This record gives sequence, C-alpha cells and structure tokens, in this order.
Amino acid sequence: MARIKGVDIPNDKRIEISLTYIYGIGRNLSKTILKNANIDIDKKAKDLTDDELSRIRKEIENYPVEGDLRREVNMNIKTKMEINSYQGTRHKKNLPVRGQRTNRNARTRKGKGKTIANKKK
Repeated sequence: MARIKGVDIPNDKRIEISLTYIYGIGRNLSKTILKNANIDIDKKAKDLTDDELSRIRKEIENYPVEGDLRREVNMNIKTKMEINSYQGTRHKKNLPVRGQRTNRNARTRKGKGKTIANKKK
C-alpha cells in the first residue's frame, strides 16, 4: 500500500479513485493532480513506480488536504459560533445548518427521537 499524506491508498483500485481516499481530494481534483503529474488515470495504484508516487506527492503539496483542511474547516465553524451568526447558532444547537426543515426530518443531525409524554395524534 502506498502512503500519501499519512493515508494508505488502496492498491487494487485505479489511482484516480485511490486518491479520493485522502480527505479533501475528490474525483475532479484527483484528475487534475494526475494530469499535472503526467500519470495515466487508468493505472492501478500498485503499478505506480516510486518516481510517479513522488510526483503525485509533490503535486498534492499545492492543495490543502487532510489535517490542514480539517483544521481550517473546524476553525471556520468555531469562528461562526463565536460571532453568533445564524449558522453558528445552528451548530451550537446541533440542528441542520443549511436550511433543511426540522419538524419531521433531520434525524442524522438531531439524533434519536425523544418521546414526549401525553402527545397523541
């Protein structure tokens, strides 16, 4: 298994897909990185040479990924919470942030349903 930015990328998949296992790299960015590094998109990760891996690593250095990106996202959320913006208050209350309705949905964000005594209908 090749290790890029502290993440083991799977050997049996195409390198285009394998790079998406790194936080912050999707399909489009993966294609861009491989194009800039002059590597075939259809090549399997296990078939890469050390030179190709180093070119990929060098190209990934130009983008915020993994720890840096996670830190940046968390700092943005904390800033919104500190300035009491609408999104910040939604984060504090563990409610959906982007305008979804909450009266009958949002179970992922709100957690398991709470039973209310004497509620019928």
